[in-house]
Amino acid sequence: MEPETRAFQLPAMAEESGMFMVPQTVGSVLCCKCGIPMAPNAANMCIKCLRSEIDITEGLQKHAIIVHCPECETYLQPPKTRIKAQLESKELLTFCVKRLKNLNLVRLIHAEFIWTEPHSKRIKVKLRIQKEVLNGAILEQAYIVEFVQQEHMCESCSRVQANPDQWVACVQLRQHVPHRRTFFYLEQLILRHDAAAHAIKIKQMDQGIDFFFAKRSHGLKFVDFIGKVTPTRSRDDKQLVSHDTKSNNYNYKFTFSVEICPICREDLVCLPPKVSVSLGNLGPLVICTKVSNSIALLDPFTLRHCFLDAGQYWRSSFKALLSSRQLVEYIVLDVEIVSSEVNVGGSKYALADAQVARVSDFGKNDTIFNIKTHLGHLLNPGDHALGYDLYAANSNDMELEKYRGFVLPEAILIKKSYEEKRQRKRGKPRSWKLKSLNMEVDDSKGRADPGKMNTEYEVFLRDLEENPEMRFNISLYRNKEYQPSEMASITDGDDLPTVPLEELLADLDLSEEEDGDDSMKE
Repeated sequence: MEPETRAFQLPAMAEESGMFMVPQTVGSVLCCKCGIPMAPNAANMCIKCLRSEIDITEGLQKHAIIVHCPECETYLQPPKTRIKAQLESKELLTFCVKRLKNLNLVRLIHAEFIWTEPHSKRIKVKLRIQKEVLNGAILEQAYIVEFVQQEHMCESCSRVQANPDQWVACVQLRQHVPHRRTFFYLEQLILRHDAAAHAIKIKQMDQGIDFFFAKRSHGLKFVDFIGKVTPTRSRDDKQLVSHDTKSNNYNYKFTFSVEICPICREDLVCLPPKVSVSLGNLGPLVICTKVSNSIALLDPFTLRHCFLDAGQYWRSSFKALLSSRQLVEYIVLDVEIVSSEVNVGGSKYALADAQVARVSDFGKNDTIFNIKTHLGHLLNPGDHALGYDLYAANSNDMELEKYRGFVLPEAILIKKSYEEKRQRKRGKPRSWKLKSLNMEVDDSKGRADPGKMNTEYEVFLRDLEENPEMRFNISLYRNKEYQPSEMASITDGDDLPTVPLEELLADLDLSEEEDGDDSMKE
């Protein structure tokens, strides 16, 4: 048993046994200055007299100057380091404390901000310190340090202000497809990870986006980020701007050309024979179910799936047989489940035999297609579905012609359609919204059709509502203008996919005068 434990147990045992115990009293002494009774200490002085005699804050800084860049919101840590910190944040408090001299002579106990006017350019920090004084007595004292914030633009921001077009690295992001759905999704990934924080300008081009950076390292970092979220291939080039023969200094402009894989989600692909054999005779007709740093392919007739990384794809690249812009709406007449529901690559599928007819054929002919589909777990008689009409499609794909004797199915269903139910909610705002990058639009090749852009953006928003996997990597914010009503929830139906309120983030407004809705899209 520990000695301290025994010492605590002895008085209790003595009291239980009825033994007489002498009460212990704490002695007190008189202060040598003012004479009041006090608990004895090493200096034999009370706290008030000790503080009047000794000031432990003597020699410590009470005022300091910090340099702040108003453009990039960074603080200068001499000699050249820049630190980005928000007001009253832990990072700013650490930066302010480290700027004080002679603080190592005392022991820092606590530090906190004191509120000041945001426009006063003053930051006050309250510090509580301890120091050993006379005869080993420890004195604790609090004092306030005032930091004066001087506004001075950093070198990179001043260079941009002098000439906004003075960039060092340009990343040209391109995808050769007839829609911009990939860039809508990529824009949200960039905002989520703040990947374009160092971009001095962003320009929307005809088939992509250009990002301009003030440093080559920032451009390389951005290219690495794009390669981690999409299958890409890139090449770089540089152009000499100026050079000094005496000091042997050269100034270059660097250009990074990044091409994104043209295969998108929900595309129908005919695999080349070599690729099909390398994947274990998969396909040849497969559906692209997901695109990240690899391409997920699914055989809708056997439920076999595989993944192609960027290296495998670019070694033997191929294009989509049919893209999402060629989807046709069908109505399901009958469904018969062939196999039970299985989990393939994190998604659920079930093989089924279905009878479908094109919605456009209603009232014109009685054409009915008997097909096999992987959406047996979702479809019921009377539902609408979107799929590819191979019966009437005129495909001139070179890879498809290499498969002699291959019989094309009449139709391949891709996803369930909720268009009929969405007609009831047309014109009503969503309960969520997305942020967008501050981009300039390139008008050199004619202004893009805004109606086409809005239609493609609406399709992208619907994909987010229907696919929880797409929402996993992006940030959705609550729409303040949305006001739910009980009648709307009853008439809209429960089958219409929506975004749960638990997945939405509250948009942070630092200033009430600024209109945050300008940078949002509903």
